[in-house]
Amino acid sequence: MKRALFITFEGGEGTGKSTQTAMLAGRLRQLGNKVVETREPGGSPDADTIRQLLVSGETGRWSSTGEILLNYAARESHLRHTIKPALASGAIVICDRFSDSTRAYQGCAGDGESDLIEQLDRKIVADAQPDLTLVFDLDPRIGLERAGARGGDDRFERKGLEFHTRLRDGYMAIAEKFPGRCRIVDASGTIDEIAASVWRIVAARLEDTVA
Repeated sequence: MKRALFITFEGGEGTGKSTQTAMLAGRLRQLGNKVVETREPGGSPDADTIRQLLVSGETGRWSSTGEILLNYAARESHLRHTIKPALASGAIVICDRFSDSTRAYQGCAGDGESDLIEQLDRKIVADAQPDLTLVFDLDPRIGLERAGARGGDDRFERKGLEFHTRLRDGYMAIAEKFPGRCRIVDASGTIDEIAASVWRIVAARLEDTVA
């Protein structure tokens, strides 16, 4: 199991990704793996600064194009300072959101140009693509209720049900487009049920890596 692996967690608001990221990291560490947990937007000091620009303020603060550019500026720093060094050291990297969030939020749910996203991804992410992506699927009504109960003030959570319905559809389209790395996780169950689903998927991928 002690191999470098890049795992990303994706999904809409309130799907429980952050909880499951921590649970998976803990289980992998118990098995003797070096694990680095990180998130986007953010993951490095400069990227965390950009995160505050993206998640705060009015819902219309940035255009979809502006959000794409900010996300990839943050992602470049994140890759350079955190993800690539961790993978090079042999760690398993677990990232709460990555490029698929830009595809879904700014491309599918927003009005951003998919060609721009893919051009930036080829240039900035290049061969550092995730090995495995878990897409957490949940009725956006439930997800928004959960997110609201947390009491945060993320501008994306305030974009309304129509936006988040498009977002869910976008994630399903992304999973279909990248079947080699994407696996859909039903996020409507209990925390333990979801964790069991996550582990089945990750364990199978780890077996493939070792084989």
